[in-house]
Amino acid sequence: MKASISVDEKKEFIRWLISTHQMKMREAMWVLNYIAGHDQIMEYVHFVDDLEGVPRGLVLSAQGVENEPFRFSKGDVTTSDPEKAFHDIRLNWDEELFIKLHFEGALSSPEYALVRDENPYLEVKLDKKEQQLAVKFLNQSLADFSRAKLLEAIDEALDNRDEETFRALLKTYQHLD
Repeated sequence: MKASISVDEKKEFIRWLISTHQMKMREAMWVLNYIAGHDQIMEYVHFVDDLEGVPRGLVLSAQGVENEPFRFSKGDVTTSDPEKAFHDIRLNWDEELFIKLHFEGALSSPEYALVRDENPYLEVKLDKKEQQLAVKFLNQSLADFSRAKLLEAIDEALDNRDEETFRALLKTYQHLD
């Protein structure tokens, strides 16, 4: 997770986005301008790549991309009406708002990369094979770590000329293999 993104950085990004990309719906520009004009709202804004699981999300698309133009969701309610989204944002300014943007060159845009955040609600889902690989990797990592720590303890016993501890640790190390 990267460091917190400042309100000024987010506002600067919105200004850049509005000046370089035309949204599919002009009302989307109004919503963005409103958000950028209110620091107290901007504190709760997060630009993310995925809205899965977020309590409140907004999808905005610029001209030239093949995505839906506008979608606002809060809980189980979803709308494509910008006025409803605007009123919710205005009235609930102190609630987290996760925004997913679609515009040409979004993934390669340094301006967008600067303000993109991770979705804390996103659940990573692994299939069986990936789960087995993860377990195997963790077990191997733990075994390697245990061996390394045991070797350090053996070295320390040798340095301290503690034959009894050395033999016990050596026996344990031999049983690991």
